[in-house]
Parts: sequence; C-alpha cells; structure tokens
Amino acid sequence: MINVPSTPWDRYARACLSILFAAVVAGPASVQNVAAQAHEAKPAEIAPRGQREAKDITFGDWQKLCFKPGGAPALCRTSITGKFPTGQTAVRLDLIERDGDRNARLQLFVPVGMYLKRPAKLTIDQGGSQLMPYTWCLANACIAADVANPRFVTALESGKALVLEVVDSSLLVVTTSLPLAQFASAHKGAPAKTFEQDIDE
Repeated sequence: MINVPSTPWDRYARACLSILFAAVVAGPASVQNVAAQAHEAKPAEIAPRGQREAKDITFGDWQKLCFKPGGAPALCRTSITGKFPTGQTAVRLDLIERDGDRNARLQLFVPVGMYLKRPAKLTIDQGGSQLMPYTWCLANACIAADVANPRFVTALESGKALVLEVVDSSLLVVTTSLPLAQFASAHKGAPAKTFEQDIDE
C-alpha cells in the first residue's frame, strides 16, 4: 500500500507506482503463466494471415517521471501514450532506468487479445529493431518487456519514428507509428515530475 495524501498528483503517482513497480520489480512467479504460454511454440511456427495499420491512435508527448520510494534507488520512466478516439489507452511505451543499473528496460502496454506467442516488434526508421516478449497480462492490457539494447536507446534519441508491430488473435499483424521527435529532449532533460513516496512492504 502507498501512503499518500489524496491530491490529484498523488493519486496519479499511486497509479503509476502500482503499475511501474509491479512490472519492474515483480519476480518470475508474477509472469509465469504468460511467459509459459508464450514459449509453448516458436514465433515462426505460425505465419500471420495479413496486415493492417491502426490509424485511429493519437499520441501525446513523451514525458519523463521519476520515483524515489523510501531509501530505494530512484526509478525514471520516459513514456509515450497513444489513445483511441474513445479515450481508451491503445499503447504505452516506457523506457525505465534505475539509478545504479547499467541496463535500461523497455516496457510496452497493449490491449488484451494479442497473440502472445509472437513477440511485439519495435523498429526505428526502418532500421534497427528489437523484439519484446510478452511477460504478463492485466484485466485490460498485456505487457511486453525486455532489457533495452543500449544502441537501440541511442537510435531512439536520433530517430524520427518508431514502428510497433504486434500480432492479434486473428493472426493479423497490426502496426502503428510512434513519433520520436520529442524523445531525446524528454529523455535527457529534467523529469516533468518527481514522486517521493514510502511503500509499505
């Protein structure tokens, strides 16, 4: 439980911390079911039946938030969120970095209903790409995550667009393009907000 005053920013912080720490700090047992399902067959064993582009997603700006829970090392998350016209979140991508850790972590939220045996794929300007296996699912989203290749992070800072490819339950490849124009300034700049919270273990 997070002991925070009931202000809008703190309620937002509580929600962010709940998802962030569940996805980053959770042990293997938390993701065991989805990970086991994803490894039942190799991704190449079933070919997609076609492709479509998700054109009805509107992306906000990249934003950097940092979290300093108790005496633990600070965590910073540089994120972008895309939404459907209804306001529902369609995709969220986080680059998560912890003080003292050499490796960053990429974390992707997509709607439920994806083909979990096929990892999500991120491609920068039709160049370097990174696969992200699904690790676990919530009631309204599935999460893919992996260690971020340092060269991939550098390419994000100089890139123009990041193409996301996922395979849905109908075995169609669904693509959308995330803008990268503001990523470098958000990633290298000061955080938009820093939350200092105590977490009860």
